[in-house]
Amino acid sequence: MRYARFKTAAVLGGLFALALLFFGLNVFIGSAKFSFGEAAARLLSGDAIMWKIRAPRAMAALLLGGALALSGYLLQVFFHNPIAGPFVLGVSSGAKLAVALLMITAAAAGRTLTSVSMVGAAFAGSMLSLGLILLISQRVGRVSLLVVCGVMIGYICSAATDFAVTFADDADIVNLRSWSMGSFSGTDIDSVAVMAVIVPAASICVFLLSKPIGAYRLGEGYAKSSGVRVGLLRAALMTLSGLLAACVTAFAGPVSFVGIAAPHIVRLLLGGSKPASLIPACFLGGGIFCSACDLIARLAFAPTELSISTVTAIFGAPVVIAVMLRRKRGEAV
Repeated sequence: MRYARFKTAAVLGGLFALALLFFGLNVFIGSAKFSFGEAAARLLSGDAIMWKIRAPRAMAALLLGGALALSGYLLQVFFHNPIAGPFVLGVSSGAKLAVALLMITAAAAGRTLTSVSMVGAAFAGSMLSLGLILLISQRVGRVSLLVVCGVMIGYICSAATDFAVTFADDADIVNLRSWSMGSFSGTDIDSVAVMAVIVPAASICVFLLSKPIGAYRLGEGYAKSSGVRVGLLRAALMTLSGLLAACVTAFAGPVSFVGIAAPHIVRLLLGGSKPASLIPACFLGGGIFCSACDLIARLAFAPTELSISTVTAIFGAPVVIAVMLRRKRGEAV
C-alpha cells in the first residue's frame, strides 16, 4: 500500500517536473535564437517575443493538452471504450465546424468575435456530435461499429468545414485554414486568460467526480448500489468532456490522438487506473505530450512550421495501435 502511494506520488511529481521543463523549453527555444542568459534577460525585462508570443503559446500547449487528455479519459469512461477520444468520435470535428461557420458569418457581417463566443460555438458543435454518437451507441451494440460511426461523423464535419473554408476568402479569416489544421500559433494573452478560467474549473469538477467515476467503471449496477446517480453522472461526463474539447478546438483547432494516447500512457506509468490519481496524471501527461509535439512542430523544419496534429498523429497513432492489439489479445487496457 505504501509502495503504491509512493509510486503514485513519484509519477505525479515526475510529470509535474516534465511539464515545467517543456514549458521552459517552449519559452526559451524558438526560431529567434538566443542564448540562455539572453533569453532569461529578455523574459525578465518583459520582452515582446517572450511574453506576447512564446509564453502564451507555451501556456496554451500545457492547458489545452491537459484538457484534451481529460476529455478523452471521460469519453473512454462514458463509452467503456479504450480508444474513444474527442478526435476519433468526431467531437472535435463538430466543434471545428461550428467555430468555422461562426468565424465566416462574423467576418461577413464585419463583427469581431470574442473568445467566449468561440468557446460557446465550439461547445454547441461538440455537444451535437456527442448527441449523435450517443444516439448511435443505443442502436449499435459493437464498440468497433461505434468508433467507425464516430469517424464517419468526423469526416462529414471536416468535409463541411473544408467546403465552407474554400469559399471563405475574406481577409479577416486568412488564418482560418491554418487553424482548421490545428495550431497553437497566434495564441495571445487574452485567449490564455479565458483558457486559464475554463480548463482548470472543468478539470477540478472532473477531479471531484473521482469517486463516482471509480464506481461507474466497475459497472452501472455496482455504481447504483454504491449510491451513484448514474444518469446525472453520465450527463456530467458528457458535458465536461464536450466543454474541454470545445475549449481546445476554439483556440487551437482540432488536435488529434492526444485524447486517446495520453490517458493510456499515464495509466501504464501509474500501473493502475484509480481516478483520483489518474485524472491529475492525465492532465499533466496531456500537457507534456502537446508541449513536446509543439516544440517539434516549431523547430523540426524551421522556419516552416508543421501543424500540431501532424506531430501528435505521428506519436499518438502508434499508442492507439498498441492499445487495439492489446485489446485483441484480451489483455487489460
